[in-house]
Formats: sequence, structure tokens, C-alpha cells
Amino acid sequence: MSSETAAHDTSVSTHILDTSVGRPAQGIALTLSVRSGHDADWKAHGASRTDADGRCKDLPALPAGTTHVRLDFATEAYLASKAETADQQAEEQQDAPRARDSGAFFPEVAITFAVTPGEHYHVPLLLNPFGYSVYRGS
Repeated sequence: MSSETAAHDTSVSTHILDTSVGRPAQGIALTLSVRSGHDADWKAHGASRTDADGRCKDLPALPAGTTHVRLDFATEAYLASKAETADQQAEEQQDAPRARDSGAFFPEVAITFAVTPGEHYHVPLLLNPFGYSVYRGS
């Protein structure tokens, strides 16, 4: 790859930390979509799933002209499995079972951000059953 091409590569990485247990969130599916301009349509550009360390290491570089990126995290299955485990533990301890549906107050999380050509964007998601936070990392 030439230095000129490398200078224009724009990339995105992410990871998810489950702050309710202080551990990486493994197995969460996500999609990466891009658009060129505020009024342009979103185009799917990549998909991945978090690994044992909560990271997605295989997201593709962004196409030239990308101005906005959206990461869609499918959190419902992960949060539901954590809620089910918590409910089972409560029942084993003879506590009153919790009334829940899927256990996911946020069944999906969509993060949209603007990008500048040639920069890398690391966007971690800090997740718990009733809240989340994101920031631009390094």
C-alpha cells in the first residue's frame, strides 16, 4: 500500500465492556454502516461479533467520501442471557424471581458519529442492563 493510500485510510474499531460485571461483553453482533453527507442513505459496510475480549478486530476501512458512520450493536440477546442467569441465581438463593421480558431495556444501541478522512476512530461501548455510554477512545 502506498503512503498516499495509507494517509487517506479511515478506520473504525470498537469494543464493549459490560460495566455490570466489569468484564468484556462477548458475542454481541454489530453492523457498521456509512454515508457520504447528512442527507445520504446509509449503506451497510461491515458486520462483526465481539470476541472473548469484547473487541471487533475485523471491521473494514471506510470507503472514500465517508462523512458519517453508524455502529448498530444488537445487545438484546446478550443482556437477556445475563438477566436469565441472574434470575436463575436468585431462584437458587430462594429470592423472589424478577419479572422481566427479554431483560434488555436497550435491545439495541445505535451510535452515529462524524469522521474525517485519514483518521482512526475507536468507539468503545460501556454497557449495563439499564444504561450505556460511549466515547471516542484512542
